[in-house]
Amino acid sequence: MKKLVLATLLSATILSCGDKKKEETPSATPEKTSSEELFSKEEETVAKEFKKGADLIAASDCLACHKTDEKLVGPSYKEVAAKYTEKDIDLLVTKIIEGGKGNWGEVPMTPHPAVSKEDATEMVKYILSLK
Repeated sequence: MKKLVLATLLSATILSCGDKKKEETPSATPEKTSSEELFSKEEETVAKEFKKGADLIAASDCLACHKTDEKLVGPSYKEVAAKYTEKDIDLLVTKIIEGGKGNWGEVPMTPHPAVSKEDATEMVKYILSLK
């Protein structure tokens, strides 16, 4: 009888410690890439095509002065997209790198000399895609 009880307990222990899938506690917020945190679902579709530009913006200090949909210190990205076209890419790349003043009021755009022309171009292409 003792052997039967011992065998039953041992079997129950083995079964309870088996290869059960660990229960995962859902986190309060799902992990997202940096660009997904910044842009709405509509914008995420565009961001896939212009992902590099979106990621560069998300990783930069641009969001201290700009938002996608509303004016902050500087114009929203959608306002920029409405005002400029693909013909203006070089102009906007220069504005990002060298800074500027006067196109959107008296508040100057801070220069970003550490941003490469290639990266600034990707950022501008993303912004212009928000039309």
